[in-house]
Amino acid sequence: MPDDTPISADEQAVLDAVDEQGLLRDLAALVAIPSVGGTEAEVAAQEWCAGRLAELGLSVDAWDIDVAAERAAPGFPGMEVERTRARGCVGVLDGGARPTRAQGAGMPSLAFCGHTDVVPPGDPAAWPEGDPWRLRRTDGVAAGRGTCDMKGGLAAVLGAVSALVSTGVRLDRPLAVHAVSAEEDGGLGAFATLRRGHRAEACVIAEPTSGAVVPANGGSLTFRLEIRGRATHGSTRTRGVSAVDLLAPVQAALGELEAERNASAPPLFAHLDLPWPLSIGVVHAGDWASTVPDRLVAEGRYGVRLGESLDDARAAFEEGLGRAGAAHPWLRDHPVQVSWPGGEFASGALPDGDPLLPDLVSCVVAQGSSAPAVLGAPYGSDLRHYAAAGIPTVQYGPGDVEHAHALDEHVQVADLVRCARVYALLALRRCGPHMASGR
Repeated sequence: MPDDTPISADEQAVLDAVDEQGLLRDLAALVAIPSVGGTEAEVAAQEWCAGRLAELGLSVDAWDIDVAAERAAPGFPGMEVERTRARGCVGVLDGGARPTRAQGAGMPSLAFCGHTDVVPPGDPAAWPEGDPWRLRRTDGVAAGRGTCDMKGGLAAVLGAVSALVSTGVRLDRPLAVHAVSAEEDGGLGAFATLRRGHRAEACVIAEPTSGAVVPANGGSLTFRLEIRGRATHGSTRTRGVSAVDLLAPVQAALGELEAERNASAPPLFAHLDLPWPLSIGVVHAGDWASTVPDRLVAEGRYGVRLGESLDDARAAFEEGLGRAGAAHPWLRDHPVQVSWPGGEFASGALPDGDPLLPDLVSCVVAQGSSAPAVLGAPYGSDLRHYAAAGIPTVQYGPGDVEHAHALDEHVQVADLVRCARVYALLALRRCGPHMASGR
């Protein structure tokens, strides 16, 4: 429950300093960088963040990530696009703090994290005005690829930091900003940032949360199924076994597995009809119209339950498919082959009773909003990297995840400003300010 700590005069001065136009300028600059995962623009977005954080007066650690070394490291979360180059970026706001490997008294009391990579926009011509990389502002809405997921959240973080700096705040404890890349396909950026030694006593990830605070995420895995049939001429199809027809019993088995895994869920996830969804998103089969196809490849997404290890999740999936095979005369002798390409998104959660949750809720209420819902989310995020490193972490940020990855992706400008104010207030209360002006 939030406490009733009133806003002090110094805190109000910082909240009043949140500059909507400056925030939108930063968002426009970020949106203009087409930072699709695996492109050079992904690196350019990280470099822009390093420059902006330095401009705000933060000590900045910007480095080339050794992608090959990270891939070989234990616990590497995988990648779904090819990249040979990536950049890390951390800024620290504190007069004497070093931005690398902070320990003990030098460890940031709080970190804000935001990712700069985005998913492809699809056909640019389908976007209003034919340009997904230009910020459009209409009737209190800011639109463009990444505005919701999650350049809007990162711009709100920069807006909060700018307000702290412009009012002359000197923090008792350091505040960190982690700008990361490659979140959409596994989380290489956050993984490498933590392996470099960056830590904090707590972290807020500025993912879109529709006004809620998210202290727990389910996870997800990408699966690949290879179904084998027997080819023959289409005119004698009964002498063959169509791999397309075999997909039906496989789908039925996956539906049963999904129902079993969603029969019960923790209270944080009770608002969801499917906390751990399972779906097929890509199907390829056949190579000739008049041939019964003997091979089908399907790929999809598989939800990982809260607290479930990735190995246990894989085992449950393969066991469910095995039951289907045992009941089918062809699949019994020709079992479906399962592999696990792409990113690995484990689940993650804030420890029970951690003060970060009530602290953040209190700041939301104190700056003028109603108490937010506290909900679990069914998707994976960088939260699990920070949780695995022992850093209490929640998600709270502008936008509705429904608009993430969507055509004409957008966010409410008022939501951006509200989150920037919440971040600024949380930083003040977590890091302990002294106002340079003596107010």
